[in-house]
Amino acid sequence: MFMVRYGLYIFILFRLMIVAETVVAQGKKGNSSSVSKAASKLSRSLTADDNDLQTAADYEALANELTEKNEYAKAEDYLKKALEIYTRLNHANTATVTRALAKVQEMQNKIESAIANYQTAANLSKDKSLELVNVNDANRLRNTGSPLQQSNYAQSNINIFEKEGKKEEASYAYKQLGNSLLLQNNKIDAIASYKKAIEKSNSTLEITDIGRKISKVYVTDNNISDAIRSNEDILEKAKNEQNTELQINQIQGLAQLYAKDQQPDKTGKLLEEAYQLAFKSGNTSKAKDCLLALATHYKQHKNAAAALNQYDNFLHNLDSLIRRDSSLVDASLFDLTEGKIKDLEREKVLQLALISNQNKLNYFLISFILAMVVLLLFIIHSLRSIKIKNKKIALQSLRREMNPHFIFNSLNSVNQYIAENNEVEANKYLTSYSGLMRNVMENSNKDFVPLTVEAEQLKRYLDLELLRFTDKFVYILDIDEDLDQEMMMIPNMLIQPHLENAVWHGLRYKDTKGLLRVSFSKTEKYIRVEVVDNGIGLTRSQNLKTIHQKEHQSRGITNTRERINLLNDIYHLQIHLQVTEITTEGATGTQVIMHLPLINKHDFDRKN
Repeated sequence: MFMVRYGLYIFILFRLMIVAETVVAQGKKGNSSSVSKAASKLSRSLTADDNDLQTAADYEALANELTEKNEYAKAEDYLKKALEIYTRLNHANTATVTRALAKVQEMQNKIESAIANYQTAANLSKDKSLELVNVNDANRLRNTGSPLQQSNYAQSNINIFEKEGKKEEASYAYKQLGNSLLLQNNKIDAIASYKKAIEKSNSTLEITDIGRKISKVYVTDNNISDAIRSNEDILEKAKNEQNTELQINQIQGLAQLYAKDQQPDKTGKLLEEAYQLAFKSGNTSKAKDCLLALATHYKQHKNAAAALNQYDNFLHNLDSLIRRDSSLVDASLFDLTEGKIKDLEREKVLQLALISNQNKLNYFLISFILAMVVLLLFIIHSLRSIKIKNKKIALQSLRREMNPHFIFNSLNSVNQYIAENNEVEANKYLTSYSGLMRNVMENSNKDFVPLTVEAEQLKRYLDLELLRFTDKFVYILDIDEDLDQEMMMIPNMLIQPHLENAVWHGLRYKDTKGLLRVSFSKTEKYIRVEVVDNGIGLTRSQNLKTIHQKEHQSRGITNTRERINLLNDIYHLQIHLQVTEITTEGATGTQVIMHLPLINKHDFDRKN
């Protein structure tokens, strides 16, 4: 008779539970749990436009809440969605979320995935400590066959987290250390590590799980009294923190230990206490579990009346219990919100696809316009290159235009030496002449040469003119010591025509020996080149010239100015030339001043 009534009560109980949950699912209102709030917040952020960062943060928050409730599969799913957004945005939270993903994968025994994500988190970490703890966790999982090495990695993480005051992370590391110590059969240190983990954890489910591990170690060694004391310590912690769920879990655990210790009276009292506490707190699920455990206890000890009495009491108060149980409402609200989240995610995927197609069209149009612009720029560049190339050809032509007057006079001088049977002077002159011509020809294709090369060319030219006009002038070539002659680049053979004019049209008509000074000085922005002679001056020289000489000098000056204009245009320079006649009292002559830009050889080679 008892078994029939007992079965009937069980049937009615579960039917009422199903009805109660159905009623709640249809719309019973209550206070939302943290999981429901996180889910609602996520659904709101999914409806907002251009709010990816907030959506990622809400995915992460919901995943953390689910992890606290040991719903690791759902937590993993939401963490992956958060990670996808953080990675796309290149956000700093990428490393943190990757580590959280590795932890929930480890809790589901997805070891290979956990190792990969721990290693990725280490690679992404900008903080050296966070990088090290992730490497330690990856290595800990790789060394499952070596509990001693696992202990070392866990201890390293404990040291880091303790130093940085990260209690929850330290609790996790202490738990891992306890597990590895237990595998080494070091039960004393393992229990000590587990207790440290409990001390630092705020998670009810985590503390309950670790407490069971401690009890299991004690029970395995048939040391039930220590197991009871350990559970009582956790129960005291739960009472101090007013954690009702943890209190219920620990009272149930104590009841099981007293049952193993063959103390049925204490077992019954504890199960009764757990049931009353669950009922009072409005936790239908816990009340049901406690009731079943209590009924089983009564059944085992032949106390059917007490069991039936508890069932009667439970059924009588079931309606009020359901009304007070917010967890049932929370579960329903979460299921509804999670369904809404999935709908919003599908909607967002479609929206992103539409945006992507629109972007593709925009990219195509932009690419087409850019292609046209590039083509136009290429055409402009090609035209400019052709123009510059033509100017460079013109520049080379001007530079290679030798002075026929100089060449013919040089040959006449050689002929004169030969006629006078002066072979020594003829050979000397020809040697200097050929050396100068060789130097000129070697650099004839260069627009710029180092100052040392230009100075050598000018010196050879003036030495050659001295052989012809020994009694007419002396020259001074003065170069500022601040100028690095090897590294400083100047236009090739731009100064020589002015030296030739000074010698042939100024100094050779002078009755006394004249002076030609060529100086190079460095200023803040340019090289100042000055060519000064004390010859007969421009005016008198012009009067003495033949028609051919006038044409020759005019072409020489024109050549120089054309070259300056081309150099300025091609290389974007500012070369300035100034020619003036010296007319001070008692003195005649000509002064040529040229301003050349400061060009370093390395910079010039790199640009050209």
